[in-house]
Amino acid sequence: MTHEGSAIDPTRPSIARVYDYLLGGKDNYAVDREIGDTFKRDLPGSVAIAFANRATLIRAVGEIAKTTGIRQFMDLGSGLPTADNVHQVAQRHAPESRVVYVDTDAQVLVHGRALLENNDLTRVVAVDVRDPEGIRRHPATLEMIDFSRPVAVILSAILHHVNDDEDPAGIVRYWRDQVPSGSCFFLSHFRSGDNPETVAAEKVLQQTFGRGRWRTDAEIGALLDGLEILDPGIVPAPLWRPDESDRARGEEDLTVWERLIVAGMARKT
Repeated sequence: MTHEGSAIDPTRPSIARVYDYLLGGKDNYAVDREIGDTFKRDLPGSVAIAFANRATLIRAVGEIAKTTGIRQFMDLGSGLPTADNVHQVAQRHAPESRVVYVDTDAQVLVHGRALLENNDLTRVVAVDVRDPEGIRRHPATLEMIDFSRPVAVILSAILHHVNDDEDPAGIVRYWRDQVPSGSCFFLSHFRSGDNPETVAAEKVLQQTFGRGRWRTDAEIGALLDGLEILDPGIVPAPLWRPDESDRARGEEDLTVWERLIVAGMARKT
């Protein structure tokens, strides 16, 4: 969460670039790999968490595009481009889908704008997710999103980087109030497991970035207050509407790491 216009600083780690490294990307620096290697060494399931989250996001966007009439997506805290970005998934199923990516990481902005140069239905908005009004009023948002029609609000692995005193529930509430009935919210979030793995991972993030908040199931559910949480509820990410090959798995079949990130979708009625 840097400020708009910030230059890329290869000497300071970036949350987006650490994620990129864990996902096998190349848009990262030695300082990011050092943090990523800490996770890999001390918390060896971190890579599985990153991949589970990304796979669930892809499933969620596909579900929205295929099963609803929603053709507008806002990806808040989008991170670095990877294969199967939100616009690629949505437009695969519904080519007219419009997507606004929101992030302030300098490298995200450089790569995002380059990736989207040739896509007329996507925009990148460089406003902090903690400033929803700034996002809402941004010219690119107003150009792409018709707030009189349903919107898909994507909050994938972002609210756990918003500390309690920054009012993550208020961010969701703002967007809930801005979008009409029929809109969807997809959320994924680090889940407190009351175990050493959770404590250690939270400590690394807090020491490195000054943020990173694991929350309980009840706290995560409360972020979606006022919305109808859809089946199967808020569950470990691999169990959220899994692909055919994974349908036989239950929570007891997951590793402790796979239980540390949950996902859910909700609808504004």
